[in-house]
Amino acid sequence: MDRWSGKVAIVTGGYEGIGGATVKKLVSHGMKVVGCARNEEKLKQLASEINGKGQGEMFPFKCDVTDESNVLEMFKFVKEKFGAVHLLVNNAGIAFDSPISSGDSQKWKRILDTNVLGLSICSREAVQLMRETGVDDGHIVNINSVAGHRVVDKPMYAASKFAVTALTEGLRKELRSANTHIRTTSISPGYVKTEIFHKIYPDDTERVEKLLKSVKCLEGEDIADAVLYVVSAPAHVDINEIIIRPVEQAL
Repeated sequence: MDRWSGKVAIVTGGYEGIGGATVKKLVSHGMKVVGCARNEEKLKQLASEINGKGQGEMFPFKCDVTDESNVLEMFKFVKEKFGAVHLLVNNAGIAFDSPISSGDSQKWKRILDTNVLGLSICSREAVQLMRETGVDDGHIVNINSVAGHRVVDKPMYAASKFAVTALTEGLRKELRSANTHIRTTSISPGYVKTEIFHKIYPDDTERVEKLLKSVKCLEGEDIADAVLYVVSAPAHVDINEIIIRPVEQAL
């Protein structure tokens, strides 16, 4: 990770779970990390916990990735303050228990706006800023899901994650055609012990607790370690996809 010290990263959904763990680890390796999310208070709380303990630093930025104007403002901030971006971790994501046969179309829209369009807009802006500022060794890491490789339930969520799989590979091919060395990676976790399950089933705590106890779940730190692994690869190595499941998870 030595080459990343002093470089600039953006982590969306960057205050809890996978995002929060990733911010902490990148800062610990000397990076300047813009952690963005809708909850500015929690971003600032995380920054107060980790800043001043090492060479790196977290910069909280309130941003809703479903609002393109927010995303553009964030990248403007990054360009003006740091001059460049070197790493983007698209972690922001949302899921609902909203079936195709009876679901709420507004919930479907939120899934697609966050997981697909938000990720795409952030990726576009990151690539353009990298190329504009001569960053030819940048990296875009998309936090995907095992649901992006097989449909078990929640088909709209799965559709959004299948899209992430396609977008990651599509961007890789675009970058190769453009003769850049910017790399792309999709990291697809299985069950991770985060707040997303409580958000999917907000009125069924018993179901969530039963699910989380059914296997020894991954932790946010496990996925953050995978992020470090892929961005630490030698310059000639392009790790495109990682699937990580708990040992006890059958699906």
